[in-house]
Amino acid sequence: MKEKINSSKHIKTLTMVAMLIALSAVGALIKVFNTVAFDSMPGYFAALYLGGWYGAIVISLGHLLTAITSGFPLGIPIHIYIAIQMAIYAYIFRFCCKKFNISIGIIVATILNGPISTLLFVPIFGWGFFIGWVLPLTIASFINIFLASLVYKGMEKMDGNVFDRKI
Repeated sequence: MKEKINSSKHIKTLTMVAMLIALSAVGALIKVFNTVAFDSMPGYFAALYLGGWYGAIVISLGHLLTAITSGFPLGIPIHIYIAIQMAIYAYIFRFCCKKFNISIGIIVATILNGPISTLLFVPIFGWGFFIGWVLPLTIASFINIFLASLVYKGMEKMDGNVFDRKI
């Protein structure tokens, strides 16, 4: 009986991950600036609701879907690097929300995914890249993270404290 329950939980989790990746694909089509889109909201939500690793998977695939629909304007290796960065940021977002609170998580994730990630490209593309990308990336990041947090808070009201719950 326990195996059947675990199997059911596993199927529910995989189904939710697949749906969130599909939502990332839809968000990837809503571009803000070049490859900056609304693809990461499902990944940040997954990090909160399902766990850091699931969030990392959803958010990195979401970015790659945006890059694909944009024609990989920065090149495939750079977009893979960005997907890895975003996976790390989603995991850190989950950690900060769990360790401190959701407001701290939003601030930390926005700073990481906006100014910090753009700053990491200065050695490759120069300061012009930073100046041109930091504002749209930071704004879009904040909106994605904030919306994910709102949806999570709504789910938390329905389900109770989901940090203590295993799906």
